[in-house]
Amino acid sequence: MVRFNGASRGRISMAALVCFKAGERIRLIYRPRIQGHHRGAHRGFTWQDYRDLLVRAHLQLGGPVVVIRDNLNVHRCSRLGEYAAEHDWLTIVQLPSYARRRTPA
Repeated sequence: MVRFNGASRGRISMAALVCFKAGERIRLIYRPRIQGHHRGAHRGFTWQDYRDLLVRAHLQLGGPVVVIRDNLNVHRCSRLGEYAAEHDWLTIVQLPSYARRRTPA
């Protein structure tokens, strides 16, 4: 988060995918979202926003997409999982809730 003084049009968020494909350059596919100050404005990305970003990545990359995601509540949305189950080009791998660090013996 970057704080600054002055007039603002709202909050700006960004969702991004770092894309790796053997033998090709690494790509960053992203989507910004500007939320206004008006009452009732949704403050973050919805599962549909993430779905649309994944579809865009699929079209740009021209192949299957494997997503490794964290435990943000909207990432774990059942509707996003249902969408993935209906599309064979999309595989979603969920990271564990936490990872324990191994200590040397």
